[in-house]
Amino acid sequence: MDTPIVTVFDVVVTPWKLVGYLGVLLFAGRWVVQVLATRRHGKPVIPGLFWTMSIVGSGLLLLYFVWGRNDSVGVLSNLFPMAVAIYNVIMHRRAASDRESNSTHRRPARSEEHDMGTLQRH
Repeated sequence: MDTPIVTVFDVVVTPWKLVGYLGVLLFAGRWVVQVLATRRHGKPVIPGLFWTMSIVGSGLLLLYFVWGRNDSVGVLSNLFPMAVAIYNVIMHRRAASDRESNSTHRRPARSEEHDMGTLQRH
């Protein structure tokens, strides 16, 4: 994985560097996803894809820093954001599950209860 693939402008590109570049692209690209979601909703929003991109990007960067560079600073700088992203994915999924169960077990509005009661009495 350390064998050079290509050299561009004196930058030697190896398979490990491609892993690192992809990690950086995903980790930075999550902000593009967040901005697009905010524009679509007209208010600040952090979609689930943001957290997924955070986890995958951090994971790729961890691979790069552990096996590609053996760099403890890079490892430490990606562990905390990855842990936060995993926590937020869990919370995001839990909230989505709660919303889904609330919408399927939704209590009828008062006017609907009245109409139902009226229909059942006749």
